[in-house]
Amino acid sequence: MRFASHRDIARALERAIRRAGVPVAFSAGFTPHPKISYAGAAPTGVASLAEYFEFTLAEYLDPGLVRDRLDNAMPDGIDVVEVVVAGSGGLADRLEASEWRVEMPGVAPDDAREAAAVYLAAETVEVERLTKKGRRRFDTREAVLRMEVEECAAAEKNETYAILRLVVRHMTPAVRPDDVVTGLRQKAGLAPPSSTVMTRLAQGPLDEASGAIADPFAANDETAQNGEPERAAPGEGEVPADQAGRAEEAPRSSLLTRDSGHA
Repeated sequence: MRFASHRDIARALERAIRRAGVPVAFSAGFTPHPKISYAGAAPTGVASLAEYFEFTLAEYLDPGLVRDRLDNAMPDGIDVVEVVVAGSGGLADRLEASEWRVEMPGVAPDDAREAAAVYLAAETVEVERLTKKGRRRFDTREAVLRMEVEECAAAEKNETYAILRLVVRHMTPAVRPDDVVTGLRQKAGLAPPSSTVMTRLAQGPLDEASGAIADPFAANDETAQNGEPERAAPGEGEVPADQAGRAEEAPRSSLLTRDSGHA
């Protein structure tokens, strides 16, 4: 699944919503679209255990029921882990940084540790990447808050093998883990003999002091504990209903879902 594009994941989700019978709300206009928004999607070629999206329902459903229905309707390799009722504020604003695991076959841990020290000591580490607007050069060092080498990597694989753990701040342009690997090669001469395996472990609010990443759903805990969102008083905000008694084009709750797309 790591080689599925963001559009592939989005298409699988929309199909799963239809199969699961989840009453997603649609936009108005000549070509209505389901009200789904994605934040901080992982790039093609990496795995991820922390992908988030937000969508609006036409009627309230229990978050646990939505999670079960969607998870059962998703293809193998994509798992819906958690669903909560959305609180105030935008989801994208909470995803301030990501934690990555970068596996480097054929690289000795000591060599990776020395390269990491050189990288972190540099003021800037510029790399080039081909973007939609052409080839662009940008600094990767400012985005990297933490870079460590896992001590147990060689013992786990019983071979020459290094694993980097990175915490990368979300910036514009976005700094991806492969950009950091490119920076390690250019600045410290670290060149893995085979392809690296990259996995996003978490993304969410950033603690600048410790470099830790918090759960972006934490702000929704109070709302989720209260269960169904507050209803309007009789006669307020009433909307037409279909024959099944469901509100038409009347979003009453938004839910956030974390899945392991690309994993």
